[in-house]
Amino acid sequence: MFQRIARYLPILDWGRRYDRSALSSDLIAAVIVTIMLIPQSLAYAMLAGLPAEAGIYASILPIMLYAVFGTSRALAVGPVAVVSLLTASAVGQIAQQGTAGYAVAALTLAFLSGGFLLLLGLLRLGFLANFLSHPVIAGFITASGILIATSQLKHILGVEAGGHTLIEMLASLFAGLGRINPITLVIGVAATAFLFWVRKGLKPFLRRMGLPAFAADLATRAGPVIAVVATTVAVWGFGLAGRGVSIVGDVPQSLPPLTMPGLSPDLIRALLLPAILISIIGFVESISVAQTLAAKRRQRVDPNQELIGLGAANLGAAFTGGYPVTGGFARSAVNFDAGAETPAAGAFTAMGLAIAAVALTPLVYYLPDATLAATIIVAVLSLVDFSILRKTWAYSRTDFTAVAATILLTLGLGVEIGIAAGVLISVGLHLYKTSRPHMAEVGLVPGTHHFRNINRHRVETRPDLLSLRIDESLYFVNARFLEDQIQDRVTQGCAIRNVVLICSAMNEIDFSALESLEAINQRLRAMGIGFHLSEVKGPVMDRLKRSHLLTQLNGQVFLSHYDAWQALTGQDGGQAASTAAQ
Repeated sequence: MFQRIARYLPILDWGRRYDRSALSSDLIAAVIVTIMLIPQSLAYAMLAGLPAEAGIYASILPIMLYAVFGTSRALAVGPVAVVSLLTASAVGQIAQQGTAGYAVAALTLAFLSGGFLLLLGLLRLGFLANFLSHPVIAGFITASGILIATSQLKHILGVEAGGHTLIEMLASLFAGLGRINPITLVIGVAATAFLFWVRKGLKPFLRRMGLPAFAADLATRAGPVIAVVATTVAVWGFGLAGRGVSIVGDVPQSLPPLTMPGLSPDLIRALLLPAILISIIGFVESISVAQTLAAKRRQRVDPNQELIGLGAANLGAAFTGGYPVTGGFARSAVNFDAGAETPAAGAFTAMGLAIAAVALTPLVYYLPDATLAATIIVAVLSLVDFSILRKTWAYSRTDFTAVAATILLTLGLGVEIGIAAGVLISVGLHLYKTSRPHMAEVGLVPGTHHFRNINRHRVETRPDLLSLRIDESLYFVNARFLEDQIQDRVTQGCAIRNVVLICSAMNEIDFSALESLEAINQRLRAMGIGFHLSEVKGPVMDRLKRSHLLTQLNGQVFLSHYDAWQALTGQDGGQAASTAAQ
């Protein structure tokens, strides 16, 4: 009974083994991640088109709920760049930024996303995320990184600009070049350059100065905080807000409020599809990070329970003034490297952010938007990976086509169309590949019992025997392809007297494929050609026994293809080695 409950409440498992050593490690990790998350949460809220405090609110209760329901020991949940962009894209079509309707729509998006993730988890449907291929995900994230970075240039330049596609954004930025605020530009460029240097050069510099590795690493993680403090002091000290520099302004000094998502049918209908897309993208990103980090410590992550954990986190965001969240790569890697032992590190991080929400928000009044934009740009450009185009071009042109199409569609038509196209392309590629599976005519390798492709090896063949190996399960998409291939090989006047279908690679034969096999059997019977099966797997044979195929088969079923070769070429004295299932 306890094990069943613990499956849905992993905290009962790791919590009973929690000790002082884990507490110490988790507290240190929480301090480091909290320092990183304060400016990052503010920045991602701005990216989502929401008030700065929404980013902090979305990083408090969601993290605590994930600590209760999640299975990853290192995953850090909260706002991330791609989900923030998707939120802005979806909600921006319903309400105008800065309005109450916009905030309510963001809450509703988190509510729908959380409900969808929770439903998938309870139904054990985590495998559905596999329908998004890695090349398509890589292409989408690369394009999203470009869009996000481009969308933040308006804050660096100090101009008004908009748009949902790359062309729209660039055109809007170009139109505003004459209105650039030079002070904002200096702040934005300086902050961006500093943050890039922090990522690559600060830690080696501090190590050369004799600072211990841990202190140097902590200072590197605090790089965005240094940029925030320096630019905030500069804006306050020189009165730059009065000279056109856009600042964060008033941020409520309070814990997350109790909020209610909108439940009107029209709003739910408008946000349902974006919520599903956000859920899938968020889950794929989160589970990839969680499994990667878990493997380093030989730990296990349950994808279905992760769905429940992320679903609970998003529901928490919906009722506490947040917006959709997921597990982020950067913060999770920092959490892992800082030594987090259990999900309690996330709970301590949430407490730190709660303290920041109550005590520190007045200090960010003069924080320039340009600094937050620089934080986003530096973070998302690390996601851009054009090498995926080169790798897929060298390995698989179909995968290259999928990546290139996803990138171009996302940049040209927007993130929602881009990811929807990515899903369709992933499924379409799978259907295309399986609709035309690799099929090899095989022959006997001399002196062995092995059979290989006649186009790749020197093998023995017989003109009256056709041995075909299809390297795919048979189902409705490729069943007709098999019929056509066999029909093409047994044309009128050929010497073939027996056809053997090698089923060693078939894990499934659906009803459509069964009907195709029956049709093949009838045609070959009419032509005076025997139709045989070999190496049929046990589960497949169990199903075939429940059909009429085996009783009507114009041939036999062989345990191995070598048995079929011996029987049909007369090398076993004419006695066929027919068998039932393996």
